[in-house]
Amino acid sequence: MTAGGLAGLCQIVVTTPMELLKIQLQDAGRVAAQAVASGQTASVPKISATSITLQLLREKGILGLYRGTAATMLRDVSFSIVYFPLFAHLNSLGPRKSDGSGEAVFWCSFLAGCASGSLAALAVNPFDVVKTRLQLLSKGVNETQYSGIMNAIITIMKDEGPRAFFKGGACRMIVIAPLFGIAQMVYYFGVGEAILGYKK
Repeated sequence: MTAGGLAGLCQIVVTTPMELLKIQLQDAGRVAAQAVASGQTASVPKISATSITLQLLREKGILGLYRGTAATMLRDVSFSIVYFPLFAHLNSLGPRKSDGSGEAVFWCSFLAGCASGSLAALAVNPFDVVKTRLQLLSKGVNETQYSGIMNAIITIMKDEGPRAFFKGGACRMIVIAPLFGIAQMVYYFGVGEAILGYKK
């Protein structure tokens, strides 16, 4: 569990800027369309990951790319804490290989990875919703501004109810399940060890 949490902590150094840019690109059309509809602008401006990155670096410096780091940490560390022990338990329930190694057969590891990934994704989806709301740089007309994690949690609960924390949960489960199933299958076949020259 501790190792899983540390793994989640390490990955946010790389993933936070990418998540931030992804969210802006996904939401740009909606925000721009609202601005046009409300008469705030006459056209929908085009944006790109490069333009967003340069703008953030110009206005906020390198730390601008790490907006929402605390919320990302909350999501990713929590995910790892749930995922790794759950995977270890589910993987231990399946049949073992016939070579006497004690390892689970590959399809068991794959299914355990899929199940653990999807359940962990659902469990931490509230944190993902909070993270996404906090990382949005542009807000639509009359949309709420959040001052921090607790403010976002309280405001979302008050204005939208508990179901709002699970918006997009099913889609996230569908994405995460095969991702972690494949990751465990890659480990099963010893791809990482082969690349690094280690014997599994």
